Amino acid sequence: MTTQQIPVVVLAGFLGAGKTTLLNHVLRSARGTRIGVMVNDFGDIGIDAMSVAGQVGSTVSLGNGCLCCAVDASELDEYLEVLARPSSRLDVIVIEASGLAEPQELVRMVLASENERIVYGGLVQVVDAAEFSATRQRHPETDRHLPIADLVVVNKADRVSEDELRAVHETVRGLAGKAVVVDARHGRIDPELLFDRVAPEGEIEGQMSIEDILYGDDDAHAHPHAAYDTVSLAASTPLHPRRLMAFLDARPEGLYRIKGFVDFGAADPANRYTVHAVGRFLRFHPEPWPEGEERLTQLVLIGSGVDAAGLRKDLASCELNGPQDAPDEHAMWGVLRYVRHTEEEPEDS
Repeated sequence: MTTQQIPVVVLAGFLGAGKTTLLNHVLRSARGTRIGVMVNDFGDIGIDAMSVAGQVGSTVSLGNGCLCCAVDASELDEYLEVLARPSSRLDVIVIEASGLAEPQELVRMVLASENERIVYGGLVQVVDAAEFSATRQRHPETDRHLPIADLVVVNKADRVSEDELRAVHETVRGLAGKAVVVDARHGRIDPELLFDRVAPEGEIEGQMSIEDILYGDDDAHAHPHAAYDTVSLAASTPLHPRRLMAFLDARPEGLYRIKGFVDFGAADPANRYTVHAVGRFLRFHPEPWPEGEERLTQLVLIGSGVDAAGLRKDLASCELNGPQDAPDEHAMWGVLRYVRHTEEEPEDS
């Protein structure tokens, strides 16, 4: 059996950017997804007008299956171990960077974790569109934080003109490189951009859930500024390891997450490879093929403004073209570089 891995998302942003608002929105939108939140001070985290208060080192339930704990930097690894236990039954963990440490230090700690249940889920940097220039002046380290982000949320997009928003985007994209940049109002982004939503047991698609009724659908008209694309790709022919790595190394700007299974055929006939990519991070995990299951490559790609037809064409070019195209004995080396070994720190792509 494969160990279920829990993505750990680092949420960063300076005071006033809307980080806590985004976090509360994600918690309200959990809808059956069990989220573990690690913050320095959770006095501002509230669900359904519930006042949450506590001391560092304590954990509380938020009443919707989610957990919240207050920690300091020295306890971070310890609490990751606690939250990652199977008994916690969490689907994702979100760490709020403010007050704990520099974002890159938190990312480094997550990547260095030897817990096999933990996998890096990306660094999300929230910026205030209306105060972006002033924030850069007050906090020059902004120019150091954005280049390591995997996703940048330009919040409060409704508080600036189109020209001002365009200027913020140009600056952010110049600093953030290949990071995906999305707009938001009131911190509202679709949680599916960050992690896989888990449908509550017994929920019928399209039917209002109890949480919909309790909290209301306050985001019903909030999706255009948080738009993203989901592209599903499938191949019945095994893929060539080297060509797939070239495809992944050249993944286009705007492509944020990749997940699924890969069939490398004769290069490793015993295993299928789970692939997990977020931003520049890439991980493969080999596991035995389930008995009787059809051997397919199945990938889901999530991003903003991606070219679905181009991605399908690129994936098709990775398929093996008959016996003469068989991978050599060294072909898997590029893939195996991104297979986690507990004694080694995971690598970024």
